[in-house]
Amino acid sequence: MGYPLSALRGLKDPFRYAPSEWGVPPLKEEARLRWCLLFPDVYEVGMSYLGFSILYWLLKSLPGVDVERAYAPWPDAEELLRRRGWPLLSVEGKRPLLEFDVVGVTLQHEMNYTNVLASLDLGGIPVLSSRRDERHPLVVAGGPGALHPEPMADFFDAFLLGDGEELLPEVSQLLLEHRPKGTDRGELLGMLSRLEGVYVPALGRRRVRRRVVADLDGAFYPDRLIVPSSPIVHDRVSVEVFRGCSRGCRFCLAGFTTRPVRERSAGRVVEISRRLLSSTGWEELGFLSLSSCDYSSLMEVLDELSPSLREMGVRVSLPSLRVDAFSLELARRLDLGRKGSLTFAPEGGTERIRDVMNKQVTDEEIRRADRGVFASGFERLKLYFMVGVPTETESDLEGIVEIAREASRAARAFGGRRSVSLSLATLVPKPHTPFQWAEALSPEESRERLLRVKRALSGLRNVQVSYHDPRLSYLEGVLCRGDREVGRAILQAYRLGARMEAWEDRFDAGIWDRAFELAGVDPLAYARGRGLDEPLPWDFVDVGVDRAFLEREWRKALEGRTTPRCGPLSCGGCGVLVCPYRRSSLP
Repeated sequence: MGYPLSALRGLKDPFRYAPSEWGVPPLKEEARLRWCLLFPDVYEVGMSYLGFSILYWLLKSLPGVDVERAYAPWPDAEELLRRRGWPLLSVEGKRPLLEFDVVGVTLQHEMNYTNVLASLDLGGIPVLSSRRDERHPLVVAGGPGALHPEPMADFFDAFLLGDGEELLPEVSQLLLEHRPKGTDRGELLGMLSRLEGVYVPALGRRRVRRRVVADLDGAFYPDRLIVPSSPIVHDRVSVEVFRGCSRGCRFCLAGFTTRPVRERSAGRVVEISRRLLSSTGWEELGFLSLSSCDYSSLMEVLDELSPSLREMGVRVSLPSLRVDAFSLELARRLDLGRKGSLTFAPEGGTERIRDVMNKQVTDEEIRRADRGVFASGFERLKLYFMVGVPTETESDLEGIVEIAREASRAARAFGGRRSVSLSLATLVPKPHTPFQWAEALSPEESRERLLRVKRALSGLRNVQVSYHDPRLSYLEGVLCRGDREVGRAILQAYRLGARMEAWEDRFDAGIWDRAFELAGVDPLAYARGRGLDEPLPWDFVDVGVDRAFLEREWRKALEGRTTPRCGPLSCGGCGVLVCPYRRSSLP
């Protein structure tokens, strides 16, 4: 039994808790190991996350294993569950989280951490791993946040670091063999800790290496997807064309922690695309990666698929485009102009600061892209920039303003209702990147810089400026570079009511100020810049990139020097072992 529909009627978006879906596979009554995959955000966000779907169908494919899904409730639904004494239930079998053998949580964003604790508690599971015993499921974490596990270490029994296609079959097989035998929980965690890529906080820190799928063509990929009847954030078929990135932008966590670049062959991408489109009925196909224009077989895939896509009325989307002529030509070819807008991310206002980031985009390329967007019939150009980059000066902020003014002039030159949207954010220095040693800019200084740009553009009617809350960026910078002490503040924030704070209208800085005070933790200790000789709380996690390489990149950033993108003729010596471009010695 699920929740009574009559009780859901007053909730915001009640379909989140009683979704209507097509293509849901039947439960496996004979299963001996039952997973629940928990996404710590609302249904329409979790259903849009491709990695979550891949792991769901992978677990479904394993003999003796079954899996269900759960999503974090919006605060009004949480209040209803607590008032009625109802547990958080899985979507498929309507079971409380407590009834599963394993609960696997995706740590996608630091601002979802309090949602994790709320969901576990609502599911009948103690939020602290030290208070769980044989009656409780194992609670494990994966996703990008798991690569710096210490802030959440007290809440998880184990972290699975790296590609789930490698880890989940091994973890499931071990649990199938030993959990039904009544193996002691501590002994079971000890066995898990001996698997490469598994970190068990209760057993102390040791060097743990991220697991990597070497061959994407041979890796698991589902041949069907669950289709919701209600809208979700990314309402389309998504196909991952490659994993990793060759660009080396120094602020990008994903760019460094998903190395090396591994491509799916054109034939495999075409096969997956056709199969998923025919089994779901979606009318949009998205090719996903960190930089889809870098996919070497992109044109081959489009040539092969275009006739059948036109026949089916399916359009193609590319969520990440570079600032170059190829991107514009590709947008024209795909008729992306039907959406009315195109998005580029120059990130910095001057070539100098973009060299600090290793973005390697020139002012002239940006100007050509601006003109090309409007000349191609697009009505709106979206530009993304960030402030707070190391060595940033007044000139770099003025550069953002000048780029926006030039884009505004280009929009007016082509007439009509053409406009420019400028989105600003503050750098969040992330672990495992060259900027991990940088300072997280204070909210006050960040707001002053953001407002300086916004005020300078206030007279341009065809330019709209928005910016990400600098208090939220600052907090994200503290949480992502914290240790177990920061976990105490996360627990306090949860107890004080912090929920869904990745949604800016839900963010409450006052709650977090109080939480850090009650926990006796100084956020400034984690926001400050770090010295190269300091040990870092995430040093024990080996993501495959050498620390020496990150140090070289940090020094080059401060000097404004760039590193060429990875390729057959330009190995940067990052240390990744299975990279096709790796050379035995540094250039």
